[in-house]
Amino acid sequence: MTFRLKRGAAPKSWTVPRKGTKWVKRPAPGPHAQNESIPLLLVLRDLRRLATSTREARQLVNSGSVRVDGKVVKDLARGIGLLDVVSFAAPLNEHFRLLKDRRGKLTLLPIPSTEASVKLGRVRFKHAVRGGKVEVTLHDGRNLLVPASTPYKVGDSLKLELPGQKVVGHLPLAAGQLVYVAGGSHVGEVARVERIEVLNSPQPNRVHFKEGFSTVKEYVFVIGDTAPQITLPEGLAR
Repeated sequence: MTFRLKRGAAPKSWTVPRKGTKWVKRPAPGPHAQNESIPLLLVLRDLRRLATSTREARQLVNSGSVRVDGKVVKDLARGIGLLDVVSFAAPLNEHFRLLKDRRGKLTLLPIPSTEASVKLGRVRFKHAVRGGKVEVTLHDGRNLLVPASTPYKVGDSLKLELPGQKVVGHLPLAAGQLVYVAGGSHVGEVARVERIEVLNSPQPNRVHFKEGFSTVKEYVFVIGDTAPQITLPEGLAR
C-alpha cells in the first residue's frame, strides 16, 4: 500500500493547497474513511501550522505533546475525523475539535479544556452478541458492549468520557433534538428535527428539519436537546 496521495486527488474535505508538492500523506487505515479524515501531519502543518515540514511534525509527536481523543499519538498518518478531539500539551495547552465548515472542509475549532474530556459518537451499527449484551459501533470505529436493555438506536449519539469509553450521556435521534449536519448541501449547519421519514425502499431514510430542509439520516449527528453539548462555531450555536 502506498502512503502517499497525489495532491490533486486529495479529498475535497481537506484544507490543503491544490498546487505545491506533487504528493501529500495518505491517512493510514483506521476508524474514519479517507474522504472523511485528514492525516495528523496535515493537521499539524496545514491546519494548526505548528510545523513547516514533516521533520518538525515528527519531532513534535515524538515528544508526546499531541493527543487525539485523550491518547498520545505518534503516527503522522493517523486519520483525524469528524468530532475527534486534538490536544496539545504545555506550553500550548490547546484543545480543538474537528468539524466541517459550510464548504464541507475539515477544520479545527478551539474548545475549552473542560470539553476536551468528552466526545459525541454517532451509533452506526447495533447487533446482539453472546452473554445477553449488545455491541454498538460508533462513527469513529469504537465498539462498545452495553446491556441488551439499553435503548440505544442507530442514529443516536452517545456522550463518551475520554480517554476511556464510559458512556455518560445518551442523545436519541427524535423530534425536537438539535443536530449537526455533516454532509450534503447543508453541511456544517445546525438544525432542529421536525420528523424522521422512514422509507420502505432502497432509498435512505430522511430527516426533516423545522428550518425547512431535509437530508439523509446518515448525515445527521445529534448534538443536544434544548442546547448543544459541544462548542459550535460562531453563528451556529442555538
